[in-house]
Amino acid sequence: MASKHDYYKTLGLERGASADEVRKSYRRLARKNHPDLYPFDITSEDKFKNVQEAYDVISDDKKRQMYDKFGFYSDQGFPAPGGPGQAGGFGFGGFDFGDLFGQAAGGAGPRGAGMHGHPGPHPDEDSGFGNLFSQFFSRGKQKAKSPERGQDLEYALNIDFWQSIKGTQVRLTINRQETCGACHGSGSAGGATVVCPECNGSGSVTQMAGAMKFSLTCNRCQGSGKAVNACPVCLGEGRTAQPESVEVRIPQGARNGSRLRVAAKGSAGTLGAPAGDLYITIRVEDHRFFHRDGDDILIQVPVSISEAYLGGKIEVPTIDGRALLKIPPGTQTGQKFRLREKGVFNARTATRGDQIVEVQIAVPKTQDEHTREIFRQLAALHPDDPRAEIWKET
Repeated sequence: MASKHDYYKTLGLERGASADEVRKSYRRLARKNHPDLYPFDITSEDKFKNVQEAYDVISDDKKRQMYDKFGFYSDQGFPAPGGPGQAGGFGFGGFDFGDLFGQAAGGAGPRGAGMHGHPGPHPDEDSGFGNLFSQFFSRGKQKAKSPERGQDLEYALNIDFWQSIKGTQVRLTINRQETCGACHGSGSAGGATVVCPECNGSGSVTQMAGAMKFSLTCNRCQGSGKAVNACPVCLGEGRTAQPESVEVRIPQGARNGSRLRVAAKGSAGTLGAPAGDLYITIRVEDHRFFHRDGDDILIQVPVSISEAYLGGKIEVPTIDGRALLKIPPGTQTGQKFRLREKGVFNARTATRGDQIVEVQIAVPKTQDEHTREIFRQLAALHPDDPRAEIWKET
């Protein structure tokens, strides 16, 4: 290669600089001028190439001898016609990977396995550039941006017992990413889609490293293929966070923990992709008397001693209002009765559950002497021990 640059001046060195001084200066300048650190500075890449070219020659004894003797270095091994010519390519000839990633300033040995068996980076000044160098190669693996479906949103909704039984309409206010109205989702000022002139819309650029060719994500458009002035409203995102009022119908018989899906009410997609969905999780508040078990309704109903002993018809509450329940004579506390189709409507099966009524005998609180005498007479008429069965088993 031939160069119009003074390699020693490029590296900030004197002509008699030692190999260690060359190495340290190169690392410092390579870090300082690496293109990844200045994605919007087109001169940084040229500076990095110049530093690389200078190090490629000055770090190699044979090349350095030729450069010191003739003032330039030629790849053909002899002076190029006409003296110093055009700058060489972005070459890596003579580049010592082991020195870059694994050697300390004093020429220490390997520090762990690196890529392709070369010494790996160490958490000192070497590793910082090692990471930059790794990023330079890994950038080519990135893919250009493509349309992405919007994110799904989750919302927890609390409703009371009766709203879950009868169904209801609720209006929610949700915060979602919507397509920017100023740029219509393009992310550019004015809404126009402009092809990136750097990569011609491909989202990647090709760079040469000696005989190697690399495909790198375009720094100008960040892989989108578009180079535009960012929309001042969405700052180039193409979407803005906006509150939106959504009308949601809670179906009859909604259960606690059930989820409802509202299509296309999640965040807007990018680059014209569809929006995500809104998922609403139902939380049903407890009722003081009614308890739900699937599609059945459970309730405990107190009855008097005389009602339990004599039997008859009693009124019990249901989710539809009052209903008559016939209880037989001698009904015991804890006994359960079923009211058919007095439970919750199931929209999937178009059927209703039942209501289960558990009887609880209520002992009167009256303490007058006349009532006491009646119960004494009742006890004399029925002297049986109600715990007799328990004693037999213990």
